[in-house]
Parts: sequence; C-alpha cells; structure tokens
Amino acid sequence: MEGLVDWVAEALAPMAVTSRAMMGGRTLYADGVVFAILADDQLWLKADTMSDGAWDAAGCARFTYSFGDGKTGSMNYRRAPEDCYDDVDELRRWAVLALEAGRRAPAKRPRARKPKT
Repeated sequence: MEGLVDWVAEALAPMAVTSRAMMGGRTLYADGVVFAILADDQLWLKADTMSDGAWDAAGCARFTYSFGDGKTGSMNYRRAPEDCYDDVDELRRWAVLALEAGRRAPAKRPRARKPKT
C-alpha cells in the first residue's frame, strides 16, 4: 500500500500529498483536503453529487463495506479507473475531480467526548 501512496504523491506533485492510517487502509490528503482512500489495495477517489455523473460514465463503482450484521454501507468514494494506475495524466485528471469534491464537502464536526464518570 505504501507503494501506491508514493505513486499518488509523486504523480500529484507539487501538491503536498499526505496519508494517515484508517481502519486497515489509508486516508489521502492533498494540501490538507481529504480526496482519496486506499482500501483492499485499491485507490478510491472522493465523489459527490456534482461529480457522480463523471464517475458513472466511467463505470467507477461506489465504495461499499459490510457491517457485522450483514448489512452494507457505502461512502462517497469511487474506484479509480484502471488507467490511473499507470498513466500519470489520468491519475491527475481524476484526482483533481476528487479534490474538488473534497473541498466542497462540509467540515467534519469534532466528536463529542463522553463525560468521565
């Protein structure tokens, strides 16, 4: 997975790409904005209602996961097109779309801490 992080960081220079561990994967940031996740050895790029049409047209599946009770959830990330893994220009094109979605996303509120008992 680190090789994929390095590839993305190199391809998107001069943007500062950083990553942080997340539930068995990694969250990727470009200039401090979340734009992608790595899960199951695949790159998933941020999407939203404004960019869904482009992702749908490219046939990029939505990120889904399973809960312990058998239910399925999804997040606003789309599987990167296969060309992104060996074509820097394609990776940049899709990453910019994902970064724009990340910038449009509402800011996360800090989680309320449970009072100490």
